Order: sequence, then structure tokens, then C-alpha cells
Amino acid sequence: MNKPTLLKIASILFGFCAATAIASPAQVLTTLHDFQGPPSDGANPQAGLVRASDGNFYGTTFGGGAHTNGNCLSNDGCGTVFKITPTGTLTVLYSFCSQNNCSDGADPQAGLVQGSDGNFYGTTEVGGTGTECFYRTCGTVFKITPQGTLTTLYSFCSQSHCDDGANPSAPVVQASDGNFYGTTFEGGILCHPVGCGTVFKITTGGVLTTLHRFNADDGYWPFSGLVQATDGNLYGTTNLGGIDGLNGQGTVFKITTGGTLTTLYSFCSQPNCSDGGDPYGALVQASDGNFYGGAVGGGANGDGTVFKITLSGTFSTLHSFAGLSDGAYPYAALVQGSDGNFYSTTFEGGTHDAGTVFKITPSGVLTTLHNFAGHPTDGALSSAPLVQTGEGSLYGTTASGGNSNYGTVFRLTLPRTCALCPNVE
Repeated sequence: MNKPTLLKIASILFGFCAATAIASPAQVLTTLHDFQGPPSDGANPQAGLVRASDGNFYGTTFGGGAHTNGNCLSNDGCGTVFKITPTGTLTVLYSFCSQNNCSDGADPQAGLVQGSDGNFYGTTEVGGTGTECFYRTCGTVFKITPQGTLTTLYSFCSQSHCDDGANPSAPVVQASDGNFYGTTFEGGILCHPVGCGTVFKITTGGVLTTLHRFNADDGYWPFSGLVQATDGNLYGTTNLGGIDGLNGQGTVFKITTGGTLTTLYSFCSQPNCSDGGDPYGALVQASDGNFYGGAVGGGANGDGTVFKITLSGTFSTLHSFAGLSDGAYPYAALVQGSDGNFYSTTFEGGTHDAGTVFKITPSGVLTTLHNFAGHPTDGALSSAPLVQTGEGSLYGTTASGGNSNYGTVFRLTLPRTCALCPNVE
């Protein structure tokens, strides 16, 4: 099984054969929404959902929406922001490229975060007004109200040679100081023809400060976002680079809010990359204080891994995926559930090679909860993290599959473990 490339995730243009999904009696997957694509609906969501203070979920789609433009990466519209209720009523709040030349951004790969002011903040991979980009346009940071009023806070490549970064693929995170922190996949130092990526800080008013420019030896192409740990520092991963420079297979790093970066681990440090390589998803700090994450390459079978790493950089491989038997390519971040276990998805693998939803214990015991079956049934190719609600259900998205093959929003209902569970969503 060949690991899919970033371009494969970005295009999502192929379908899957129809098949019947067989769910374990212990959990039931319900498709809440089948995306219909342009012009009235989104398409191909690659990011997860955020549960907002109003009880609804908010998210983005990479394609779809009311507008198409040559600056967009997707052939099926330039992307949307949407709201969906826990029962599946979806409202498109904004269609990107509503402004001339997509100055408002296009093709959001990343999800949203709700700020302390009640608004949502996110990034688009392309669009904006930056003029120094390597292809099309360079991406943005935006703010959007729950009602759908969007403000572009910053357009990348506003500086010469894209010194401020380009093409962010990850969500921002609001730190304890009230500012937002994030990464750009490209731009910065030209250790690679399109740049090696950056870490940035941005205020709610749109003032951006570049904290770090990757140089390959400390990693490059940070596809994932950051997480602020209990020690106040920010932690993240780079997709490539590390101890072998441009030939490296990614890193785990720590960076202070002032911009001092420390590489904690370089992947493929073990023979045959048994420790994994090419991490895409963000880290999660668990209740035990350690970080947990996934790598889409390497491992015992070349299908990716789940790993644990301490704040000081001690690394352990918890699980190596094995393709059709238990999934492959965990692009999405893990989420720690209320039971202490971790939940996430794989992009491919599983019974139908359309991806899975899985549970893994902190010690590495993995259980497949659902095998996606693709088009036209329950979705396929999930690259998005899950969100758990108070009653224990998991909500997520698939980038493909469903009735129209434009992806889905789903709910996976887990068995209840309480004696008297609250009847809430």
C-alpha cells in the first residue's frame, strides 16, 4: 500500500465501490449530512468540527460553495464555513472567493477554533492578497462570527520572498496570553524551493509576528497545528526534515511563545523507520502529561503508527497499522475521550480500504470501531480529528464518499458506561 501524498488529500477526486458497512453492535455510525457540492453546499471537508458554546458544530469544507475561481485549488468550488446541529441540520455560513481575486481566502484545509470573544478563527490554504507566492495565492488567517460575517485578518506572502510564511494548512490555537499561534506549510527560509514553513503569532486585530522559520535540519513543512501544554510552551510536528535535513522524515518540536524552538525527536531514527515518519496531525497532551500522535508513514508495515512522547522527548511507538486489517495512514490528530482512551480515524485501510474509526488505549491496545465503506454509503478518506460530546458520541467528517461522493458529517454513538446517562447531545 502506497502512502497517499498531500496532493491526494487536496484533490479527493476518486470514488469507492459501493459496499455494505457492518457496524459492531457496540457502536453505531450515523451519517448526519451528505455534502452535495457547489453551488449550494460544501464539498470534501478535510478538517474536523468544533463544538461551540451554542451547542452546535462549526467546520470548513475544502471545496464547494457558491464560487469558483482560477485561484482555487479545488475544481468544485473554493470552500465554505458551515454550521451543523447535533441532529444534522446544516447551514452554509460563508462561501470563500466572495471577493475579487479571492482576497478573502480559498480552500480551507484547517478547521476552526472558537476564540474567547465567541468568534471563530481559521486559515485558508490559498487566496488573500499576498503577491510573493510560489503558486496561485498564499493563504490567509480569518475571523468569522457565528452568523457568518468574515474578516480577513492577514494575507500571507505580504513580505518579500514569503518571509512571513505561505499556505497554512493547520488551524490556529488561542494561547493563555490571548493571542493565536499557528504554522504555515510553506514560505519562510528557502531551504526548499517553496520554503520550509514557519511558526507565527497573530493578535485578534491581525498583527502577525513570525516566531520561527524552519531550515530543514529542525524540520520543514509543518502541516499540523500547535498545542499549548501545561508548561506554557507550544508543541507541534513537522511533516519532513530533522536529523537528516531535507531527507528527514519529520520531527516533534517545542517552541516558546517568544520563538525559541527545540527539536525533541526526529522520526525514522530507528531502523526501517519502525518508529514512524511523516507526521501530519497535531499532538494531544493527555491527562498523564505526555503527548500522543500519529505518523502516516513508517512503522512495522509502512502504514503509519501511533506514538507517545514525553515533554522531554522520550519516544515510544504504541501501534503500527497494518492496512486492510486495522487501517492505514492516520492523518488526523487523536482526541482523548472521557474514558481515558484515544479516538481517531485512518485515511485508508480497513475492511473496504476506505478508512476506519479506531480506539487506542494509552498502552497501545487498538480496537477498530468502524470500517468506512465509501460511495454511496457512509463516507471515506477521513483526515479530520474527532470531537466527543458530553454523552460520549464522536462527531467527525470524511473527505469523500457518501451519496454524492463529496464527503460527510457523521456521528459514532459509543456504548454508554454510566448507570443513568444524561439524555443530551
